[in-house]
Amino acid sequence: MTTLFISDLHLDPSRPDIASQFLEFLEGEASSAEALYILGDLFEVWVGDDDPEPEKRRAVAGLKRLSDRGVPCFLMHGNRDFLLGSRFAGETGCRILDDPTIVHLYGSRVLATHGDMLCTDDISYQRLRTTVRDLGWQSMFLALAVEQRLALATEARAGSKDHVSRMSAEIMDVNPAAVQSAMRAAGVTLLLHGHTHRPKVHELSVDGKPSKRIVLGDWYDQGSVLRWNDRGFDLVTLERN
Repeated sequence: MTTLFISDLHLDPSRPDIASQFLEFLEGEASSAEALYILGDLFEVWVGDDDPEPEKRRAVAGLKRLSDRGVPCFLMHGNRDFLLGSRFAGETGCRILDDPTIVHLYGSRVLATHGDMLCTDDISYQRLRTTVRDLGWQSMFLALAVEQRLALATEARAGSKDHVSRMSAEIMDVNPAAVQSAMRAAGVTLLLHGHTHRPKVHELSVDGKPSKRIVLGDWYDQGSVLRWNDRGFDLVTLERN
């Protein structure tokens, strides 16, 4: 049996090709997995569990079919879908994980995180992250009508694109010291994350111990999945038809 990890699908009505590949993945490879972990940004925008957008409902239904087959599904908030809540969990059968969390895999302890908390050089983003993760802010936002939330989300996406265009790649990547600190605090030699859209297995040393940082890819042009079983792990791309 194999445990699967994905992240950064950024499902959006403007990209039906991504949604189709994701649903095929759920019906295919994921249906025989030991478990599926989604490490954030499943959706490009999620303004609350009452969002009626049809493409999002298709993804919810696909996850429910998978969990009904007996495949455990775990999901972590990303920087785009941090408002996924208890209603979503009930409708999909997914368990929402804390970020970060320790995953036990075939004798290994792996620190799993979306990854944005490690991008500490992007100070303005970290300030924003603190604000939108505040439960009081979320409560006020969710009290707005769906139409208002969608309008504000559209404005926020435009601001995000502008911010990204002005930031260097180095600033938006993970900070090496933050990586070391997180792994040291968790007592692990394996770190797994998404967010940066730069799939790779990085070799490093934490307090003299050989360690690895595994980065999941996004699904913009093809799928990206980490397969992990008792023989080890394999980070692969999934071609899109």
